[in-house]
Amino acid sequence: MNQKLARMETFFFSHRLGVLAAMAGLTLVMAILASQLHVVAGFEKQLPAKHPFIQTFDAYRDQLFGANRLTIVVHARQGDVWTRPVLTRVLDVTNAVSALPGVDRSQVKSVWTPNVFFTEITEEGFKAEPLAGGDVVPSKLTDAVIATIRGRVVAGGHMGTLVSRDSSGAMVMAELMDRDPGTGAPLDYIALNRQLEHDLRQAFEDSEVEIQIIGFAKQIGDIAALGGDVMTFFAIAFLMTAVAVYWYCHSIRLTLLPLLCSLVSLIWQFGTLRLLGYGLDPLAVLVPFLVFAIGVSHGIQQINFMLREIAHGKSTFVAARNSFSSLLVPGSLALVTAFVSFITLTLIPIPMIQELAVTASIGVFFKIATNLVMLPVVASFFHFTGEFAREALLKRERRSEWLRAIARIAKPRNALVVAAVGGVVFAVAVWQGQGRHVGSLEPGAPELRADSRFNRDAASIVSRFDVGLDWLTVVFEVEERKGLPACARADAMLFIDSFAWSLSATPGVLSSDSMAQQMKLYNAGMNEGHPGMTTITRDPMGLGSEVAGANDRLHGLASADCTVQGVNLYLADHKATTIKTVIAAVRAFERDNRLDGVRLRLASGNVGVQAATNEVLENSELSMMLYVYAAIILLVYAAYRDVRAVLACCLPLAVGTAIGDWFMKSLDIGLTVATLPVMVLAVGVGVDYAFYIYNRLQRHLHNGVGVTKALEQSLMETGLATIFTALTLSIGVATWAFSDLKFQADMGKLLAFMFMVNMVTAVTLLPAFAAVLERWFPRRGAVVATGFAHH
Repeated sequence: MNQKLARMETFFFSHRLGVLAAMAGLTLVMAILASQLHVVAGFEKQLPAKHPFIQTFDAYRDQLFGANRLTIVVHARQGDVWTRPVLTRVLDVTNAVSALPGVDRSQVKSVWTPNVFFTEITEEGFKAEPLAGGDVVPSKLTDAVIATIRGRVVAGGHMGTLVSRDSSGAMVMAELMDRDPGTGAPLDYIALNRQLEHDLRQAFEDSEVEIQIIGFAKQIGDIAALGGDVMTFFAIAFLMTAVAVYWYCHSIRLTLLPLLCSLVSLIWQFGTLRLLGYGLDPLAVLVPFLVFAIGVSHGIQQINFMLREIAHGKSTFVAARNSFSSLLVPGSLALVTAFVSFITLTLIPIPMIQELAVTASIGVFFKIATNLVMLPVVASFFHFTGEFAREALLKRERRSEWLRAIARIAKPRNALVVAAVGGVVFAVAVWQGQGRHVGSLEPGAPELRADSRFNRDAASIVSRFDVGLDWLTVVFEVEERKGLPACARADAMLFIDSFAWSLSATPGVLSSDSMAQQMKLYNAGMNEGHPGMTTITRDPMGLGSEVAGANDRLHGLASADCTVQGVNLYLADHKATTIKTVIAAVRAFERDNRLDGVRLRLASGNVGVQAATNEVLENSELSMMLYVYAAIILLVYAAYRDVRAVLACCLPLAVGTAIGDWFMKSLDIGLTVATLPVMVLAVGVGVDYAFYIYNRLQRHLHNGVGVTKALEQSLMETGLATIFTALTLSIGVATWAFSDLKFQADMGKLLAFMFMVNMVTAVTLLPAFAAVLERWFPRRGAVVATGFAHH
């Protein structure tokens, strides 16, 4: 290993200008590509494609309600909607929604659309008419016509669905297609959100009417719009990091060096994403800037090493070479660990997380070239006097004098006590972290704050309508039986109706809708509205006739032949607890009730998608962590060939991970597509501190220093840099806590906490565990410092 390092060192430092020229050319090309990178969002990327719920959703998305619905409410600020100006505004909004890109025009519904009916019995027989009538235009909206429309809405059962229960708002619903049916191009959610704001909200909202908009498209658009602030937070973090690095080294050149090298890798990362055809997802836009901060932390270790070498009489050129050869192995080990951590996320069958994993992995991989190779090569052109380095080193030693107290942990008795305390903390953290939630814990859009316009609109709609942002569609597959077609099977219809009735009593369910429920209303209408006839016709021929007469007006509840029927359960919210309760109730009904030729399948609707996502995350977390820890164990063992090294580096990390779970539960931060990668990243980055400390320990042990003294010297040499790195990373990401996006704020708080916890465990528990292991399992012979240069 030493020979390979020596050859690499000789190559890079003998051809410095050529190496930097090649990197500069690559940076120029990547910068051009990076300038073409765009933020790209998509509904399909949120779906865990292999989950049974999503397979059900894909199978019947064209026959039943999908999950990508856009809901607009025209809300009268004063009075109700039963006035000519407000109803006219509803018509204008309906037309504007129908003209939006990606909207399935046949599925747009409001009191004005011809696909929403009022059914009545007349002298001529059964009659169904559109709510507003086929010939009504705004100019004909007299008081009598408005009263007629209102009567039809009430009699047709549309109160609470198309019109709010208090008549203060009217709803326009539309289904969105993820791809343009004409061009096949993905729907541009960012552009659509701008149109929603300009063509709907700005165009129709005034002092009399408020326009409320919810749905995935609006949610992701708002996230992208607010996500633009990420550049502001990045700029703040960049300046804070620059100030902190300058305070650490008192050199403008050494301050700019790690920042610029990390920026170069960021440019390479963005250019590579463009080259691979990727975009930046609004939910993953923070990841590249987080990887930037990781690069700066490795740069600080390089600066720390070079200044120490210069202070000991080496030239800047020699110090840069020694820094390269001494830190390449631990630095690469740390970065490869982070790389592997992210690569494992590609095993989660959610395209957005897989894309995030690729984005982060590319960035981490490039850090090896920019922060472990480019940085020392560039630094070799600088010139620093020994006096400057000694003065900087003396200042750091004064600042780190207090570390001598921590270094006493390595004494045998102290090490046993601290190791025991670490074990107790781990046990308590595991116990307290039990029962941590999976999924969203708040109503509305969990990525946005509670006071955001989207969540205020969602809360208002849910409070006044029986349908809102969240619904679950349960599918029933009905077979022909005894020669009866599915549409004529009264037993199947009664079975489905009993399911809807049973689930309507479940906490969190606002209302339900199904073909069976509509047939009960239809039958009552056929019998002069008699309440006793609100039931399903048992006669097969009569039922088949009723279904045939109503099916074309009840799109989204059943297929044309009734072999596929859906029950839509409208929920109060999509909190993890609500979803679990409803899904458990559905499964309990399925377990306790059976009917030949009828099969229940979960699930469609946006709650079905969220339930599938939650289950995938819950089932994936443990395996992801095991994969990451397995990778770390293998990498540490490959580098040090010592089981003691594996235990000393990984045990503090395990304690930090358990404390992180406890922290998430305490702050009600659920495990989501945003927080799972954070926890995996925290493990991959957290072990960095351990690598740098253990690397110095190995070197001192190789030189014959006793373990207690070796640990003390290792902490004095790298402890301040490790603590400073953790503080710099934590301060940088902590600024995200002030973001208007709640998920960014949660990520910032969680990352800042995890960086600090992993640093504390590395500085305290690693020396304790290492000392205990060295005492219980003493080394035989000299320490083999595989992969470490000695100068």
